[in-house]
Parts: sequence; structure tokens; C-alpha cells
Amino acid sequence: MSGIIAFRKGTPTGEAAKHARRAYRKRFSFSQTMFMATIVFLFLPLFVLILYSFNGSKGMGWTGFSLVWYEKLFFNSADLWRAFGNSALIALASAATATVIGTLGAIGVNWYEFKLKKYIQGITFLPMILPEIIIGVSLLIFFAGVGLKLGLFTIYIAHTTFNLPFVYLMVMARLDEFDYSIIEAAHDLGANERQTLLKVIIPMSMPGIVSGFLTAVTLSLEDFVITFFVSGPGSTTLPLYVYSAIRFGVSPVINALSVIMILGTVVLAFSLRNFLKYIAAK
Repeated sequence: MSGIIAFRKGTPTGEAAKHARRAYRKRFSFSQTMFMATIVFLFLPLFVLILYSFNGSKGMGWTGFSLVWYEKLFFNSADLWRAFGNSALIALASAATATVIGTLGAIGVNWYEFKLKKYIQGITFLPMILPEIIIGVSLLIFFAGVGLKLGLFTIYIAHTTFNLPFVYLMVMARLDEFDYSIIEAAHDLGANERQTLLKVIIPMSMPGIVSGFLTAVTLSLEDFVITFFVSGPGSTTLPLYVYSAIRFGVSPVINALSVIMILGTVVLAFSLRNFLKYIAAK
């Protein structure tokens, strides 16, 4: 009929129609295109790695689906698992130590006033700013000066040192959002300083503490430069093992281990997601 415009059910009209048309025109905007390109750039190597961990041959040519490299990983790679065990041990130990020291340091700097407070806050950023090669050489000179034999213990000390600032900053960010009236309420209810720390401050800071710990574990597992300088005989970590294996060509066994680590990381991230949301909401 003339003069009558028929609309399909659910078709937006007025301002809604304008927003819908505008959103459609911007569906392939430059920012979205760059975002998608970045995602592909970051994740495509992972997909290639996963794919070739199931390749039947060492080369890049696909010869068929096979689990031979996973079989070799679990049953014929003792040195690789030893290196992975060293990395896991050092990562967990150094992250735990850095988390305790970094958390207490952040709480102390945030709540107390002292003369060197500003200097300590400035020095905290140095390990994050300095190149890793400088930190590695400095620690090597220090260990040689005090006569400390290079090995797993020196790697542990080195990893704890460069993990500290990351834990400190994450906990400090959480403390900056802290409601100080809760502390006053705890004191009014008769809590002493120790009880306030253990039952109020630390539980409220737990999201930053957990995030700092997980970040420290990740940084320790992937570190190569500093570890290269402070490691000794019998203290090979996974990055050092991979580096030494590159000279003979990267074995698909490394690809298989990488897939296992990726799956473990995904499972851990999803497992902790609800936990982090829970403690953040408290």
C-alpha cells in the first residue's frame, strides 16, 4: 500500500537503527583489523607448534599424524625432565620467597613513614629497568666475590632478586585501593598490629599477592639470560636445555613438552579464575 512502510518483526527503528547501521559500517574498522592481526600474530606460532608436535618426522614437511614425540617425551627424555624439574623447583621456591618479601615490603612502605622511603621506592624499579644481561653479570661478579659456588642455589637467589619488584608493585597496587577505615575498625575492636596484619591486611591484599606469585613463577620459568650467567654444572634449567638443543636442531620433543605446558597453563588459569574472582570480591 502506498505510504505504508512495512517493517520486519524485530527491525530496529529510530536511534536504535542509526546505532545498528553505524556499528555495521564500523564492523571492519582499522582498530578491529589491527586487533585481529595482532591476535593471529600472537597465536599462530602456538597453533603451528601444536600441529608439528604430532608430525611423524623432524622436518617441516608433514608426513602424517603421529604420537612418537610424545612417547619419546615421556619414556626417553630423562635429561629434559630433569631440566624441567629444576626449572619448576626454582620457579616455585623463588616465587614463594619473592612473594613473602615483596608483600611485607609493600605493606611496610605503604603504611609506615621513614627517612629512606622514597629512595626504596625508586630502587625497587631498577631490576625492571636494567637489561637482564647487566643483572646477570652483576650477580655473577657478586657470587664470585663472596665465593659462592654456582648452581641451583645461585639461580634461586637470582630469580628471587628480579622477581621481587613485580610482586612488590602488584601488592602495592592492591594496597592503594585499600579502605583505611577497615584498619581503624579493627583497632577499635581491639586488634593489635599483628592481628590486623594477618586477619585484615593480608586477606584484603590476597588478589595482588596471588597475581604477584603467578607472575613470578612465569618469569622464572622463562628466564634465560640471567640464568645463563649464574648457573653451574648440574643446574641446567629448561631454557638452558632448549638453548643447548638448538645447536643440533630443535627436536619435536620440545614441541610436545611445550604443548603439555600450554595445556597445563590453560587448565591452571581457568581453575584459578573463579578463585581470584572470589578473593577479589571479599
